[in-house]
Amino acid sequence: MKPALPAMLSVNAGYVDTAGFLMLQGLFTAHVTGNFVTFGAAVALGTTGVVAKLLALPMFCLVVIGSRYMAPGLARIGLQPLRTMLVVKLALLVAGAVLAVRLGPFPNGDAWPALITGMVLVSAMAIQNAVHRIHMASTPPTTLMTGTTTQIMIDLADIMRGVAPEAAGAITSRLTRMTANVIAFALGCGAAALAYVQVKDWCFVIPPVIALITMLMSGEQPKTDVKAA
Repeated sequence: MKPALPAMLSVNAGYVDTAGFLMLQGLFTAHVTGNFVTFGAAVALGTTGVVAKLLALPMFCLVVIGSRYMAPGLARIGLQPLRTMLVVKLALLVAGAVLAVRLGPFPNGDAWPALITGMVLVSAMAIQNAVHRIHMASTPPTTLMTGTTTQIMIDLADIMRGVAPEAAGAITSRLTRMTANVIAFALGCGAAALAYVQVKDWCFVIPPVIALITMLMSGEQPKTDVKAA
């Protein structure tokens, strides 16, 4: 696995989350928390997308459970679990791009074209979340930036107030990796916004390209415990 893989995954997460939010009436595809907020807003304001936000949580959970069950089975048949799961994510992003181009735009977030497209993209990002927890737990999160930003600020505070020399190296290394992921996620968000303004539905053709790059970057993974708990 190449060191730049987490940052590239963060770029894609930021891109897909932003593109999905813009195209699918406020649906967050990469994380659950945002959909709780936008669900409440949709109910209060009477806007569309309520059904999609309700479906996003169980869809996300089912895909994560499936990913956890799939990982040890892939290892037993001689496949690399990390790379195979990234291939499945790539296939879902390709399907999402085709659906977005063929069925979009999506003025009604609860109509079947938006629901199908949204759930495919939610499934892809659920796999990425599962990949991080199962196979890349030692690296910073690639989809959730709140906790990462909090840790960055804590590390900065520790460095400013002074830490023991033996701890400084580990803190600096973690700070560098986490900062790279936050910047990458932000770049993905900005790129998606720009692409949406320029090409609308076609902005979804970019995530499969990035996913292909990350799949190729995954390489041989170290042995990890992928047995179901």
